[in-house]
Amino acid sequence: MAGAIRSAESRVHFENYIIHSDDVGEQFAEALAAQARRGVRVRLIYDWLGALGATSNRFWNPLRQAGVQVRVCNPPRLDSPLGWLSRDHRKMLSVDSRIAFVSGLCVGRPWVGDPIRGIEPWRDTGVVIEGPAIVDIEQAFATMWATLGSPIPDEELPHEREAIPAAGDVALRVMASMPTIAGVYRLDQLIAAIARRSIWLTDPYFVGTTSYVEALKAAANDGVDVRLLVPRASDIPMMRAVSRAGFRGLLEGGVRIFEWTGSMVHAKTAVADGRWARVGSTNLNLASWMGNWELDVIAEDEPFSQKMENMYLQDLAHSIEIVSAR
Repeated sequence: MAGAIRSAESRVHFENYIIHSDDVGEQFAEALAAQARRGVRVRLIYDWLGALGATSNRFWNPLRQAGVQVRVCNPPRLDSPLGWLSRDHRKMLSVDSRIAFVSGLCVGRPWVGDPIRGIEPWRDTGVVIEGPAIVDIEQAFATMWATLGSPIPDEELPHEREAIPAAGDVALRVMASMPTIAGVYRLDQLIAAIARRSIWLTDPYFVGTTSYVEALKAAANDGVDVRLLVPRASDIPMMRAVSRAGFRGLLEGGVRIFEWTGSMVHAKTAVADGRWARVGSTNLNLASWMGNWELDVIAEDEPFSQKMENMYLQDLAHSIEIVSAR
């Protein structure tokens, strides 16, 4: 991602829930500021709650002074006391409408780790995209940008997928969700209903709704291999207890649950039947499904999905299976 920023020739669009003001965040800040000083149009969106405690104005002001256009999502407002409940939880980067990234990765030292101190990087997943799908990613960013202020000039955005040549043969779609638009939730429910062989899920903050849990249990009862991978140690300690509170019902319904034994698994992925996969920022909980701005990529491609399955099996080799006490 940092390398793509440094390669920019005309514009950089960067949207991320948390950018830490540590050495990794500073590397990104320096790259963004250097490009802005060169005349590249650099636009950046961060989330107010995500930045709370991670970054301060001492980080953002030099970026603005260098020419980076910085906007913040949902700072506290007296006229909207509950506005903070909806967050911009997306993690995307687009450079020159040439290459884009959609992932679960925020920017900071946790995603890099510290080999000297023996601290592993967080386990996360993202995709790099080239080709016509970048149009949808750019449009998602532009919609969010316009929500926070004046829009991006029309001539700076690609509008027709045909304007960007194909770069491969993976069939995919981009899902840009926003508060109260539960598109990914409906999709996750649909996949749970139509999967015939397997549903393998990874989620760091799993708190399934009753209907989604019942959908997973129904799939398992139909003979589908349903698996859920969650962190054993969470950066939000309360989440482990909340997630675990729902384990018994899942286990009794035939869902297999695994806990990652590394530092933290932060990936938000799903793969079903070895032919469908989702990668992005949406967690399996109501905040992500219905309260936040999220961005995910849905791939309907067997080779890609099989790679996702292989990654999942590798992850299980670093996990412990949770079973019901008899």
